[in-house]
Parts: sequence; structure tokens; C-alpha cells
Amino acid sequence: MESYARGAELPLLDLTISEALGRMAARWPERDALIVRHQEARLSWRALDAEATRVARGLAAMGLAPGDRAGIWAVNCVEWLLLQYGAARAGVVLVNVNPAYRSHELRFVLERSRIRALFLHARDARTDYRAILEECGPPEHVVWLNDPSWERMLAAGDPAWTPPPVTPEAVANIQYTSGTTGSPKGVLLTHHNILNNGLMIAHALRAGERDRICVPVPMYHCFGCVIGSMVSLTTGAAMILPSAQFDARAALEAVERERATAIYGVPTMFIAELEHPEFEFFDLSSLRTGIMAGSTCPIEVMRKVCERMHCGEITIAYGQTESSPVITMSRVDDSLETRVTTIGGALPNTEVKIVHPETRATVPLGETGELCTRGYLVMKGYDDEPEATAQTIDAEGWLRTGDLASMRHDGNFVFRGRAKDMILRGGENIYPREIEDYLHTHPKIADVYVFGLPDRRLGEIPVAWVKLLNGHQATEGEIRDFCRGKIAYFKVPQYVRFVDTFPMTVTKKVQKYLMREQEMRERGLSEPEPAGAGEPPSPPEALAARQ
Repeated sequence: MESYARGAELPLLDLTISEALGRMAARWPERDALIVRHQEARLSWRALDAEATRVARGLAAMGLAPGDRAGIWAVNCVEWLLLQYGAARAGVVLVNVNPAYRSHELRFVLERSRIRALFLHARDARTDYRAILEECGPPEHVVWLNDPSWERMLAAGDPAWTPPPVTPEAVANIQYTSGTTGSPKGVLLTHHNILNNGLMIAHALRAGERDRICVPVPMYHCFGCVIGSMVSLTTGAAMILPSAQFDARAALEAVERERATAIYGVPTMFIAELEHPEFEFFDLSSLRTGIMAGSTCPIEVMRKVCERMHCGEITIAYGQTESSPVITMSRVDDSLETRVTTIGGALPNTEVKIVHPETRATVPLGETGELCTRGYLVMKGYDDEPEATAQTIDAEGWLRTGDLASMRHDGNFVFRGRAKDMILRGGENIYPREIEDYLHTHPKIADVYVFGLPDRRLGEIPVAWVKLLNGHQATEGEIRDFCRGKIAYFKVPQYVRFVDTFPMTVTKKVQKYLMREQEMRERGLSEPEPAGAGEPPSPPEALAARQ
């Protein structure tokens, strides 16, 4: 048998995000839709619908027309959701900007995305956003959140404004990802893409209007703005944001106080919650299910989440930004063994196949190859990059994930590794080329290569091998200091090794795997065993969202 699966056929929504919001407001007007605990905000579906219209009017008053881009560069807050729904209602494309971005990355996104308006806080506990923006140069419009400029934007809206015609096939969201090669690419996701992906995830979770989902993951990431808000929007489930940035205690308190029935997180978040000194004092008995994604997770952590957090129906999800994001997912009634050794089966209305990386032929069951997917979930393409799009989506509509997997006889897939050298650090995907390109601007560096090392807590960490220009000297601290404040903190190399040469093939291709092997040998590290192979099994990498 060939390694091919197609999920169940379920009706897809032929709606825009705005239409789906209106439908929820009509169906469940007084039910909780959004709770943002750190801002003491609580909105019903009726109120959320009304606030989205106010934002849409404000965007229109700024001169933004359907298809224009507005960026949000912020940690989790009520305004994030209002902008997501308001922009969709106005036909404006929302561009997610990672709050960890610094001047180098922000400048790139502002120029590439053609953002006309940027929404942000002036600063928070970690970052002075105003200073970074001044270094880059602001776009046409800048609106400060939690500031009079936000209220002025809302007040400027025309009460007589009516939503423009928008189709489900229109682009709703741009998320920046490293894709398969080179600089970050803007992934174009339509209303149809993300709304229906939320619906299919909800189906696997068996989520409904009585569910209350605790979402401590970031909104700028597809985990928050699709798996979070789109699951809520397609079911009527309440969405709970416990804090601006992840805080284990705030998440536990939100579950208890709001009687959450589901909780999301990457494994490091669940570990932090389980190990919190006050863990035993919180009543988590309302929990039923949730999603663990973003990195590998030891089986013992999954067992503890099931038992100590009362999450017996916790699930695993796998995908990437280009697929809206979820491709495969375990089900709430799958055995623990299935949930920790596989990435689940194909979601409804989703085709998945495993192909030989070179011949592109579908491989037999059990053989490892590249995982490809096709269906409603495949992105519209990379923004203004037709060649990169053609390299990623073939003529038959198959999306090449660049990840290696195999298919079991029961229809579940086992993640085997990344075909490319993407680094996954605590749920953040890092493409080494970005770090290498930046380090090449250091006046003392002649050449540099970056790769990942396994890390017990974060999954992987970035390491740099650096060759200095003749006659120059530098320290590890100097190289890391050069990165701090200019690239996101999670991209700063954990270790720096200075070398005179790099291992290469006879054709002068650098062999990063030999660098990795040397670092692991000298640091006493061992290679993590692939999911589904050996005992004890390790669960999959999930949601390899390229962001």
C-alpha cells in the first residue's frame, strides 16, 4: 500500500471571517466570546461583533481599502483580536509582526509587506518598541495601543460606513516565515484557509459553544491567531488570554477562575505549569482537552498533563504556516501511545502523502519520505514571490513541507525530522540563513554557519561556527552582544565556536551535520530518538510553523 491518506469529508464554510463573526453574534449574543484577564476585558459575541465594526470603520477612515495591509506588532491583548476581526470586516490584510523582532527584522518586514498602518504598544516590560520603530522609520500611519491614538482612530470612523464586498478567497492574513530557503517570506492565508482550518481542528477537539479555551500562546503565531481564535470563531467557544506573555501562574489561575475546558501550549509551557511551586493549589478539574504543539514532548510530560492537569483528551497537532497551519492531528479518543508516538492522522478535507524526496513518487507504507499535503488548507502563495511559491506548491496543488515522516497502517503519521536545517527552539522556528546573513555584517567575521543542537528544555538551540578575518580576535560574548537588540532573542546563538576551516565535501559544500556531531560529542549530548521509534517513545514535533 502507498503512503497516502485523505481525511473525512466534512462540509466546508463558504464564509469570510466577518460573516462568521456575525453569525456567532446572532447565534450566541450573550455568551462569552473573549476574556483577556490581564486587561480585565470580557466581551460577549454581540460586543465583539460591535467592536470589530468600530475597528473596521476606523481603518476605513484612515484611508485603508480592501487589500491594503495593516500590521500588528504586539504581545497578546484585546486589541489584537479586535484588529484581527476588524481588519477582516474591512477587507484589510492583517500582517503579524513578531514582538521579539528588533530593528533588522522589523525593517525587512515593513519594507517587504508594504504595511500602510502599524499598531503597537510604545513599550512593555521587555521592549521599547517606540525606539526600535524610530530606528527603522515608521510607515504611513502609526497607532499606539492603550493610548489616545487608538481611541482617536476608533472615533474617526463613520457610523454610516458599511462593509465592502469581500470573498472567502481574499487574503486575510500574512504571516512571515522562513519558508524553505533564504529570507523570510510572507505567507498569504485566505479567509477560506484559516476559518476552515479552525473548523477542522475544532472537529478533532470535539469543541463546542460550551467550551472555554485557555490560550497562553502568542497571537502573532498561527497557534494563537488560527488554532486559538478560529477554533473559537467556528464553534462559539470562549477564548481566554491569561497574560500578555506566557506566565505559568497566570495560565493556571485563568483555568481555575474561568473554568477552562481546554488549554493550549508548547511542551515547555506545560512543563513550566506542572513545575510551578503553586501548581497543587489550583483547581484544574474543569479541563478536558487541549493541544500540545510546537516541539517534541517526552512521554512522561504527556502523562502528567493527562493525569495531574485532568487533560485526558489532550491532543497533538502538526503543520506549518503554509498549511494554515494544521495538517495532521490526533483525536481526543486516541490512545496515549498514538498521541505520543505519532502526529495523528489527516484532518478532514485534507490529503497527505509521503513521497521520495528526489523522485517524488509516493513511497510504500512505513517508509520515510517528505510529507506533502493538498486541499483547502494550502496557502495562496508567498507574497510577491512566484518562484518560491512554485518551488513549494507543485502543479497539482501539493504543498511540500520539507519535513520527513512515515505513515503507519492505522493512518497515523510519524514525524522523522526536517529535510532542511530548520531549528526549533521552544516553539519558535529559526532558519539559520537569517542568523548567518546578519552575522556576516560583523566587521570581524569572514564566514559563519549556524545549526541546531538538542536541548532538554527548549528542544533545540542555535550554535554558530565563526571564521574570523585574518588578524582579528573576538569572544563569544562579543558575537552574542552584536546580535542582542538587533535580531530576536531566540535567534541569538547559545554557543559560538571560532574555527579556521569548516568541514566540506570535495565539491566544497559545507557539511553542517559534521559540525553538529562534533559539538554534540564534545558537549556530551545525545541525538533525540525520532518519534515512534524505540522505547521509550518520544512524541512528535508538532506545528513546525515556519515563523
